[in-house]
Amino acid sequence: MHKFILKRILMMIPVLLGISVIIYTIISLTPGNPGRLILGERASAEAVEAMNESLGYYDPLPVKYFNYMKNLLRGDLGTSWRSGVSVIESIGERFPTTLLLATMDIVLTAVMSIPLGVLVAVKKESLLDNIMTVVALVFTAMPSFWLGMLMMLVFALSLNLLPATGSESFAHFILPALTMSLLSVAQIMRMTRSSMLEVIRQDYIRTARAKGVSEQKIIWRHAVRNALLPVITTMGNNFGWTLGGSVITETVFGMSGIGTLLLTAVRSKDVPLVMGCVLFMSFTFSVVTLLVDISYGIIDPRIKAEYGGRKG
Repeated sequence: MHKFILKRILMMIPVLLGISVIIYTIISLTPGNPGRLILGERASAEAVEAMNESLGYYDPLPVKYFNYMKNLLRGDLGTSWRSGVSVIESIGERFPTTLLLATMDIVLTAVMSIPLGVLVAVKKESLLDNIMTVVALVFTAMPSFWLGMLMMLVFALSLNLLPATGSESFAHFILPALTMSLLSVAQIMRMTRSSMLEVIRQDYIRTARAKGVSEQKIIWRHAVRNALLPVITTMGNNFGWTLGGSVITETVFGMSGIGTLLLTAVRSKDVPLVMGCVLFMSFTFSVVTLLVDISYGIIDPRIKAEYGGRKG
């Protein structure tokens, strides 16, 4: 298993390298003037030119990319052109907000979607199954920004139960986390239902029933455990994307997370900050994907035995 983990870690290097090349090329070719951005509109043309020269703005693209990667290997992500703050410091200030939001989202999604998916699978073609299928389809087709504004209108403005915007307290995270989780619940519930129905038809489930094993034990000890593999993959991917910053949700609710930081950096063509955010998002997503793969061995003993039995 440790060789599999090492292999996956090494695979992150070309992935992150490829992403850095693509993003740096795109952001460098877009119009903009970093000298003017840093010094302001009132700065003289000579001062702007001198600032651009010091930043290497007029160097060929390969030279600029090489210099950026050389600094990156030293652990230096650069300084934001817009704020003058270190990119690492900017990300460090915003990441706790995104981390808490992503954690609340994944916990709410798991608590609501998996039991519901198992229940509607067991009650296949019942009234509950039909109702939940319709509800899931409605939420799947619902835009996240529209649902977010609807939640603000109901719970913040009409009922005055929760704050509408900001990220100062735990209460500020409830509406955005609930908005994100409701959209994810619809997807995960349908996936859990489909996976459960496929597992229930397997021969070993029939064998367990023939041996007189209770239905509750069959469902929760045997069927659910095997049905969770594709569900965990999807939930892990969703968690990785949310850790990278849910731009729409953070923007709607005015939260100071990675998503809004990246959006602001792109709008102002803040190359160091854009690169830092994208590479950080890519790295966190790769780590989450690795953890999901490792969790397979915990949930499914067959996978653990497969990797554990390999020699060399």
